[in-house]
Amino acid sequence: MQYALVDGARREAFPKGKGTCATCRNATLAKCGERKLHHWAHRSLKDCDPWWENETDWHRAWKAHYPEECREVVHVAPDGEVHRSDVRAPGGIYIEVQHSHMPEPELRSRETFYGNLIWILDGRSWRKNFDVCHALPNPRSPMAADLVWFQAKRGYHGSNNGMFLRLSENPPHTKTTLRGGEIHSLRSIAAEVQANYSGHHQFAWTRPHEAWLEAGCPVYIDFGEPFMARLQSYDETGLRCVRMVRRDEFIQATMTASRAVDLFPD
Repeated sequence: MQYALVDGARREAFPKGKGTCATCRNATLAKCGERKLHHWAHRSLKDCDPWWENETDWHRAWKAHYPEECREVVHVAPDGEVHRSDVRAPGGIYIEVQHSHMPEPELRSRETFYGNLIWILDGRSWRKNFDVCHALPNPRSPMAADLVWFQAKRGYHGSNNGMFLRLSENPPHTKTTLRGGEIHSLRSIAAEVQANYSGHHQFAWTRPHEAWLEAGCPVYIDFGEPFMARLQSYDETGLRCVRMVRRDEFIQATMTASRAVDLFPD
């Protein structure tokens, strides 16, 4: 933990420090070695929150974007269940910063517990397995309503560069029933796509973390780059896409927004 209570006030770990856990009120000891981040640990050697993972520099860097009073906020559910979030942003959005793999049952439990939640994933170690492919028009634009895209897949250069069918050429099909027709290339509509672009792209993810693809709350992947990738569904075909969002704009938006689902509407 980054914080514990010392004489009733939240303090970061300091050499030989002793404190109290704000969640369970049990004794904590400061760990201030040279190799690991300075942190507080329970004297019992077992953290009271089973959802807590060991922090990395990456965790701390993300938490540092938010005011100190927004970090490690204890949340108590109506039934008495208690957990501490990584961040509770000023507007009330909970943010969980996740470095390691998470089993799907735990993911569901956390989403149910917090409700108004955003996930930030550390994608730096698997960036090489994640290809951001061709741009897509805004899914709410009129042109998007006529296009059925072939799904991107690593090694499939045609679909990765953009291939689609047109509903207008294949009546009376819908997006969910259209299976064939004249295939078009993104090159033929590149200027129009650019004019209707709002950050959406297809992606090809080798060995994907399936639980995150099925998450019920917004998921943003941090690749250590200026843009983050939000996982989302593009249209009624179930086509998966990412929406690229500037990191600084994401941080600013979470400072003021009150609902996670309202960030960056299409």
